[in-house]
Amino acid sequence: MINLFEYKNAEEFPKSQYEDLEVFLDDIWAKREKSSYYFNEEDNRVEQQRFIQFLHKSKTLKSNKYVGVIHFEGKTINLLPKIFYKSEEPSESDVHAFNKHILWWLSYCRKLKFPNYLSGLSNEKSDFFEILIYLFSKYTRELLNSSIYQKYKEVSRELSYVKGNVNFNSYIQNNVSKGRYHKVSCEFDSFEIDNEFNRCVKFVSKLLLSITKQSQSKRFLNDILFILDEVKDIPITADKMKRMTFNPMFSSFETIRDYCVLFLENSVSFNYKNSLKLFAFLVPMEYVFEDFIFGFIDKEIEEIKAKAQIGSRYLDKEKNFQLKPDLNLSVGGKKYIADTKYKIVYADEKDAKKGISQTDLYQMLAYAVRFKVNNIVLYYPNTIHMKSPNNSELSIVDELANGEQVKIKSFQLPIINFELLEEAYISKQTIQLDFEETKLNLITAIQKTMSS
Repeated sequence: MINLFEYKNAEEFPKSQYEDLEVFLDDIWAKREKSSYYFNEEDNRVEQQRFIQFLHKSKTLKSNKYVGVIHFEGKTINLLPKIFYKSEEPSESDVHAFNKHILWWLSYCRKLKFPNYLSGLSNEKSDFFEILIYLFSKYTRELLNSSIYQKYKEVSRELSYVKGNVNFNSYIQNNVSKGRYHKVSCEFDSFEIDNEFNRCVKFVSKLLLSITKQSQSKRFLNDILFILDEVKDIPITADKMKRMTFNPMFSSFETIRDYCVLFLENSVSFNYKNSLKLFAFLVPMEYVFEDFIFGFIDKEIEEIKAKAQIGSRYLDKEKNFQLKPDLNLSVGGKKYIADTKYKIVYADEKDAKKGISQTDLYQMLAYAVRFKVNNIVLYYPNTIHMKSPNNSELSIVDELANGEQVKIKSFQLPIINFELLEEAYISKQTIQLDFEETKLNLITAIQKTMSS
């Protein structure tokens, strides 16, 4: 197992597989969904993969801005958030705790449509991909045991009685002509288990069964395949699955749909040298952080009205330099512009700039001028080295606007549960319960950023 933190450590990789891994990741990059929110215009112009840096001289790997997991010919590469980086090698329990944090963040994200079903996880499941498989298999098995999704579809069958409409051409050609008068060719609507949704669930379950190493997940997936035994083995694309809608009676199946889309869009599997299955689940952490903060405010803090990346404007009249703040917030009629910055801010009382970079400051000042909002908030994540968040405030006087004062505040938000990182910590029944106190602390911290 190889653990790489964003832009931090470099690790060796077997020379015999080094070039093949680069080819594999280039193929994933080429197949990715280019319309995704998680890839910007610059990413879409680049053909060579940006998931991992290949340092060819030393035959080592270094992580870029993506987090997740890569399975490659028996090797597991964990790509982990830089906010958890320490000089010493993380243990399996550390990696498990890091992955729990990623899952909690993703549960609030809207762009990835990550299903908000986070069950209890045993400590042995430190692999991020194994955790996803476990969650999918557990939820799907439980739901299918109580209710199977069935859908009306038009079928043509030979029956000993008339049902629906009689297909007279087929009846004369295939039955009367052969003396099979007792069989009637009928066309009718039937409530069928063999439908596109169940075919996709079966396809994804088989896909995951071929690579999971967890006995519990294998048992759940085999149970799913047993239940869907009558369903045809036909692959269904993520695009088709995304377009599926459910009436209120089957609304609980939306979570399964979202899991299937998640696997089919963000995981890549194909036959590659001796038919080995290769998988990758990779998302850029800077966009996950932005999406998490918006989703968290929108769901957990009722008094703050949040809108994400709307009303974009341009800094110049020629419209060459676009301004698009991450969040537009309002509390009691007072407006704020907030921008998420997935950067590590160090606490230094002697720092006159108070942890705010000059480029961030210029960007925020441009927002204030063009959007006519004089309350600006910068959100940074806290890190494993900083239990006490570092907050600061700067004031700027706009001489061109009759001395209008612009307040720029920066806050490190408490998005880490430090208890979870302790060896003696006993996991609760669900991830929501594991992060209940963290959630409350984050609500309080964000509310304080909106106070005068």
